[in-house]
Amino acid sequence: MISYAPLWRTMKQKNITTYTLIFKEGFNSHTIHNLKHNQSITAYTMERLCKILDCTPNDIIEFLPDEDEK
Repeated sequence: MISYAPLWRTMKQKNITTYTLIFKEGFNSHTIHNLKHNQSITAYTMERLCKILDCTPNDIIEFLPDEDEK
């Protein structure tokens, strides 16, 4: 399972809000919805987030085992 928990921690550390992503960086609100609901995003979106947040993909996403794999 994909989790974007690291993204929210990184954004908080860098004082960047979803408002900033949408209105200053041009992110679509649907993309923000996908992030909030741990749904897939494109590699392009991941690259943009890394550039904006000056971080690596590990600071944005983590993979968790599925419930049936525990």
